[in-house]
Amino acid sequence: MIKSMTGFGRSEYCDGKRNIIVEIKSVNHRYNDISVRMPKKYSFAEEKIKHFAKDVIKRGKIDISINVENITENDSNVQLNTMIAGQYYENLKILVKEFDLKDDISLSLVASLPDVMKLKPDVDDEDAIIKMMQKPVLEAVAKLDQMRSDEGSKLAEDIILRGDIILDYVKKIHERAPHVVSEYRERLHERIKDLLGENIGIDEERLAMETAVFADKCSITEELVRLESHMIQLKSSVEKNHEPSGRKLDFLVQELNREVNTIGSKANDLEITKMVVDLKSEIEKIREQIQNIE
Repeated sequence: MIKSMTGFGRSEYCDGKRNIIVEIKSVNHRYNDISVRMPKKYSFAEEKIKHFAKDVIKRGKIDISINVENITENDSNVQLNTMIAGQYYENLKILVKEFDLKDDISLSLVASLPDVMKLKPDVDDEDAIIKMMQKPVLEAVAKLDQMRSDEGSKLAEDIILRGDIILDYVKKIHERAPHVVSEYRERLHERIKDLLGENIGIDEERLAMETAVFADKCSITEELVRLESHMIQLKSSVEKNHEPSGRKLDFLVQELNREVNTIGSKANDLEITKMVVDLKSEIEKIREQIQNIE
């Protein structure tokens, strides 16, 4: 069954050292665009997290938010760089001597200088961190996927319903089309009589020829057959397709519109024109729904 491109999933996981909260939301998008927001010190896991999502989600704009709350005090280490500290100290002494400054180089001054002391995250085992994040990410993705499937079922029901309405209109136009030619022949016959009078005979052969030319110009049989075929394909894709099908359905809707527009321009009949307007309205509703299909 088809899936929607909109949804939301959330999961929370604790490994005894960190509490991880994952939230994923998705909206319509032409391609598969995944972005991840997470603490900078865990950015090494970003590509893996995207891969976890791509295995399930094939199309849509996906935003993944990961928040890591430390519940122990040993998540970071302070790292001292004595080499940089020594360079700072030697250069400060040069400044003191060069400009005859008061020598007030202190421990607090040197320690506060950039890169002398750094807070290094305790995430040396990157594989372990990625594995730890995998569980809540996959759980959030599964919840998102379930929501997309549930909404996709509703979209499918609506598309199938409108497909039945369209096929009903196609049937009515099929039934109406033959009468267009016969009514044209009658109108043409009456018009000739009005112009020439009752006493002048009508050339039946010429009348038949004019009617045949009109019938050829306003024939919509091929368009109706293709319209019906496209609609049956679309319904079948919605009912049975287990793969992402939004692009295929979008193409079929374009073809539906093409055939309906041709029927409207060729039919030369008020009743069919009214049905064409209704057809285009139903197709537009299907098109709007398909924009949200994966």
